[in-house]
This record gives sequence, C-alpha cells and structure tokens, in this order.
Amino acid sequence: MTTRVPAVLAGAAIAAQILYPLVHGGIRDAVTVFVVALLAAASVTHAAATRSGRWALGLVAVTAGLGLASEVLGTATGFPYGCYDYSVDRLGPALAGVPLVVPFAWTAGFYPVWCAASVLARGPHRRAVRVALTTVGVVGWDLYLDPQMVADGQWRWCVTDAGLPGIEHIPLTNYAGWFFVAAVMAVAVDRIDRRFDSGTRHRDGVPIALFLWTWLGSALAHSVFLDAPELRYSAVYGWFAMGILGIPLLVSLLRPLARRPGAHDTHPHA
Repeated sequence: MTTRVPAVLAGAAIAAQILYPLVHGGIRDAVTVFVVALLAAASVTHAAATRSGRWALGLVAVTAGLGLASEVLGTATGFPYGCYDYSVDRLGPALAGVPLVVPFAWTAGFYPVWCAASVLARGPHRRAVRVALTTVGVVGWDLYLDPQMVADGQWRWCVTDAGLPGIEHIPLTNYAGWFFVAAVMAVAVDRIDRRFDSGTRHRDGVPIALFLWTWLGSALAHSVFLDAPELRYSAVYGWFAMGILGIPLLVSLLRPLARRPGAHDTHPHA
C-alpha cells in the first residue's frame, strides 16, 4: 500500500470538514460521522503503509479499544471524565449509550498528534518526550472537539459551571480524564512501536498535514465560521495547547527551506 490512499482519504475528510459549517440537522450529523470515519481510515491506512499492518492493528486496538472502554465507563460512572451522556440516535448505532463512531475519533485524533510528536522528540529520552508531547497534543485537540460537539448537541455535561472561562459548561474533570487516557494510549502505542516499527524514517506528510490542518483550521473555524459564541474561547485554548507542538513543528518544517541555496542573498548588490 502506498501513501496515495491515505492522502485521498485525508483530502476527503478535509473537504467534509469544510462542508460542516454549511449544513445543519441530520445532514450535519451525517457529515460528522463521515469526517470521523475518513480521518480514522486515513490514519490507519497510513500507519499500515509506513509502519506495518501489525502496527496499524495495534493502533486501532489501543485507541479505539481503550477509547470505547473509557467512554462506556465514563457514561456509566462519571469516571474518568465526569458525568455526561450522548444524544440518542444522532451519530449512528451505539453500545452502552456510546455511539460506535466515537472510539474511532480517538484513533483519528491520536495518530496525527503522535506523528507530530515523533518529529519533535529528540535525544536520549526521545520516547518519553514523545509520550508527553502526544498526551498534551491530544488534550489540546479535545479543547477544540468537546466545545464544538457540545455546542452541536452531540453530548451534554451534568455540571455546567466548573470549566475554563468561556467554556464553563465543560468541566475540568473532562480534560483531566483526557490527559490520563491519552497518556495510557501513548505509552501503549510506544510499546507497539518498540515491537513492530522498523526504525526507518517514515513518510509522515499526510498525518503531519492533518495535524496542522486540525490545529490551524479548527482555530479559524471556531473563530469565524461556527456561530456558537463559546467557540471563540475554544479557538484560543485549542490553538495554544496544540501550538505546544504546532509552533516548533512549523519551525522544524520551515528551517530547511530557509537554508536552501538562494533563499537568502548574502552578496552585496553592485
């Protein structure tokens, strides 16, 4: 498998995300499902093409498997995210009150962050740094995701006054839960990477592009194209949190361009 298939899937996902603010009701719900499915498919097919089929299966088992388990436990007990529940029948079939598309949102969000963190992690403690950066990046992604989906009515929280300024209706326990679950996932995927990765340099242009699109595109969408006032706040929170990875990632990507011959004219003009 080449990276052409994941690139096409990623492009289709981005097109669906652009469509999202333009539609409403049942059509928007369908677009939401398509976005998650396409992003997850792009991530899994890319992992299979660049790492291995076993690596990709491990990614799905960890992210979708742990994601589903944590969501089922969360809706039943309130641990680890806090008390919440999903709207019924809006995102397709559900298991124990959790739409089956939701676990694959974990896959779709995790993998691009993991690849971005892999670019940035260096030195003797590279793996520990990558786990830490992945955890922070996934929580940053949820600072976009949760406010947007709550504004769209996909789920609701029992406590509505215990969150960050501007998005108080999403309790801080949610982000603590995401931090914990994302950290467990990152450690587990690191173990999979140790066992199945070839150690060669990966062509991660597709997930890196998805990471940058999520970071910058979500900030723009929340600021301009989505009409819920609270999303102006999530635009700032998500931009700063994902920017912990995004800013140094952009610097690392742009630095080789600045070093290209002819990029800077150092000769005096006649």
